[in-house]
This record gives sequence, structure tokens and C-alpha cells, in this order.
Amino acid sequence: MAQEIDTIPINTTDLQIKLKRSPLPSRIGSLIYKPVELAPKVVDAEINYWNTKTSIGLNLNQAAFSDNWNGGGVNSMALTGLINYKTEYRKENLSYTSEVILNYGKVKNRGQLQKKTVDRIYIDNKAAIQLSKNWYFFGSINFESQFDLGYSYEINDDGAEVPNLLSRFMSPGYLTESIGFEYKPNQYFSTRIGTGTARQTFVLDTSIYNNPKNTNNFGVPIGSKMVNELAFQVVMNYDKDIFKNVNLKSKYMAFVPYDNFGYINHRLDVALTAKVNRFMNTSITGVGLYDRNSDSKIQGSQTLSLGLIFIFPR
Repeated sequence: MAQEIDTIPINTTDLQIKLKRSPLPSRIGSLIYKPVELAPKVVDAEINYWNTKTSIGLNLNQAAFSDNWNGGGVNSMALTGLINYKTEYRKENLSYTSEVILNYGKVKNRGQLQKKTVDRIYIDNKAAIQLSKNWYFFGSINFESQFDLGYSYEINDDGAEVPNLLSRFMSPGYLTESIGFEYKPNQYFSTRIGTGTARQTFVLDTSIYNNPKNTNNFGVPIGSKMVNELAFQVVMNYDKDIFKNVNLKSKYMAFVPYDNFGYINHRLDVALTAKVNRFMNTSITGVGLYDRNSDSKIQGSQTLSLGLIFIFPR
């Protein structure tokens, strides 16, 4: 039944069906194709393998009270500056990254001495060769110290603050050279495994030996100005916009001396930055540090600020 014809044939002999002539022009004969010579166009362009970004930030906090202000308070002013420069070079399986972080801030409360809120010099350079999709062989060198004198403060019998010198530029200062392997599955996360790492710790100002708080002298023997350590190092970086106009940046570093695997130094830096508009942002930063050469307990710092930021190029 499925193969039966379901159409009825119609005889068209007497229907006088006429076909209209096609309106398209017709041509009889052969078509001849000739090649057309096109002059090449030279594009004057260069490939830029460099990617550079510079951030300059300035934060100002100020508070003032009249002498009869019953709510209590103290006049204060705090100023913090930040310069973050980063450049990257990528060509085929070669890459080079350089980063400079300069951060300094001070606070002045009425009736008190000026005090630092943040003080850091950090310079990092890394060259790498790609071995596979996510693995690289790298060599790096970085330097870390501070700009200004660092003090601890005590109150004497007269109620006045007495500063005690703790640190200054290159006291301590750290120079670290490392080679090893890097795992980088994407653009915002990476892990360096420095199987061969050497770190030199400098204490060039011997006057800080006299401070009782510097019991370990940052690991440098008394009478020396430098000590060298061989170690295994891990550095993890995370830098990503987790929401629109909100960036999370963190760096974790672990330093394990080969002569004492139980003596591990840790440092964690976390910064959460929210962009308010083109020139303003608010940020909260935190640092956790465990270094027995400095202190037997975990050290920590935290800042919250609102200020101006300029990013080049835009």
C-alpha cells in the first residue's frame, strides 16, 4: 500500500501553456579568461612582543578635630605612594618578565612622632623557556629592601616616645637567585619551583646590633654583614579580575634552607582593589610573614585606603 501512486495525471495537450522568454541576456560563444596582475601591497607594521603596564597610586587620609570636640579624637594625616611597573616579553617559546614595586607611606598623629605605615622595595626579573604547554624552565633574580629607617617605639618616664632603630635600607636587604621549573596553566596563575635557590641577606648597618629586639640579627652572624643560604623555593602568583572592576592579586613565597628543612620562611601578600572611576580606587591589603630570623611569631600588617591611581598605557 505504501508504494501506491497518490497523484492524478492531467493531460496538458489542450491547455495552451506558453513559456515566457527569460529577461536575462544570453550570449553565444566562448568566454576568454585573462589573468589580471595585482601589485603587492606592503604593509608597514611591526610586531610588538612587549607588554608594559605602569601604575602610580597616591592615598591621602586626614582627620581634624576642634579643641572642644567631646567625641574624642586626634588630628592626623597619612600619605601613601605606590609605583608598580611590570613589563613582559613573549616571542615563540621565550619569555622575560620584570616587575618593580615601590611602596612608601607615613602617618603623623598630633603629639606623636611620625611613623611609617608601609615601606618596601621589590624588584624581580625572570627569564623562561617553554618546555611544554604549561611548563617552563626559568631563571630569576630579585632584590628586596626598604627606603627609610624603621623604629620600634617606647614611652619613657616623662611620657615621651623614644624611637629604637630596628632596620634601614640594606639592613636587612635580600638578593635571591633561583633556577627551576614554572607551571603556568593560564595568564592569571603561576607557580615557580626553584630547585636551585641562593639567597644573600645583608645587614650593612652594624649599629642595629645593639637593639635587643634584633635577637637574631635577621640571620646574619654578629660581626658579619652578609650571609648566604642555599634553599628550595616556591613562589605562587595569582592576579585576576574576580568581578567587574574588582581585582585580586596575591603572592605566596616559601623559602626552605637545604641545611634545615624544618626552618621554613613564609610570606603571603594579598591585595583586593576596586575601581571607583577612571582615576579613583579603593583597596585593602594584607601581609603575613613568618621568618624566625626576624621574629619567632607570625608578623602581620593590614591597610585600607581610598585614593588616586593612574595607569599607563590606558
